[in-house]
Amino acid sequence: MIELIDVAKRFDASATPALDGVSLSVARGEVFGVIGPSGAGKSTLIRLINALERPSAGRVEIDGIDIGTLPAAGLRALRQRIGMIFQNFGLLSSRTVADNVAFPLKLAGVPAAERKARVAELLDRVGLADHAAKYPAQLSGGQKQRVGIARALATGPDILLCDEATSALDPEATRSVLALLRQLNQELGLTIVLITHEMDVVRAVCDRVAVLEQGRVVESGRVDTVFAEARHAATQRMLAGLQA
Repeated sequence: MIELIDVAKRFDASATPALDGVSLSVARGEVFGVIGPSGAGKSTLIRLINALERPSAGRVEIDGIDIGTLPAAGLRALRQRIGMIFQNFGLLSSRTVADNVAFPLKLAGVPAAERKARVAELLDRVGLADHAAKYPAQLSGGQKQRVGIARALATGPDILLCDEATSALDPEATRSVLALLRQLNQELGLTIVLITHEMDVVRAVCDRVAVLEQGRVVESGRVDTVFAEARHAATQRMLAGLQA
C-alpha cells in the first residue's frame, strides 16, 4: 500500500541527507513501526508519506501512485485519506473536545448535523463520550491523545500516521493508547505507520519494524524476528536498553 523506493531527502545541498536511499513497504492493514534515535530521519520519513515534504530523489507511492507527481487537487484528496497523530496532541486549547474533533470536518465542508453525529460516534469509539463539552486543559495526557485519535479519524482515513504518539504519556496511558490503536487497526482495517524511539512500543503493537540510523534503514522485518535475531549494532543497542 505504501512504498518508499530508494528515497533520499536533503534539506541543504552541502549537509548530510536526512534520508539516504531508504526503501521499505507497508502492507495494507498492518501496523508498521519505524524506530531509531533522535536525528535518524523518522519525522522526515513521515512527512514524505503525507506529502508535506517531497523527496530529493526516489519515489513515495501509495497504492502504486507516485505522490510526488500529484497536482494540488490530488494532494488534497490524498491527505483526506491520511490521519495524523502528534506527540504533543496538537489540540486547540480554546475549543471543546467535540469542537476539536469536528474541526477537520468543518474544513471539509461537512454539514453541521452530520458533523455532530460523526463527532458523537468518534468520541464513543475512543471512550470519551462523556467528555465532549470539556476543554483540553481538563483532560489527562492519555485523554488528550484519544481526542487526537478521534480527530485523526474524522474524515474516515485508511492510513494513520503516528509521530511519537505515546512519548509524552505515562506507562499506563501508553498501554491504553496502544491498545486503542491496535483495536482500530483490527476493527477499521487501518494501515498504521508508527514512528517511535521506544522498542517496547514496537513490541506492544507493531507487526513489522524498520530500524533507522543516520537516515538509512539498517534492519527490517517482522517484530519477533528482529527482536530475536537483531544483527545491526543500532538494533542491539535499543534492545539492550529495553532489557536493562
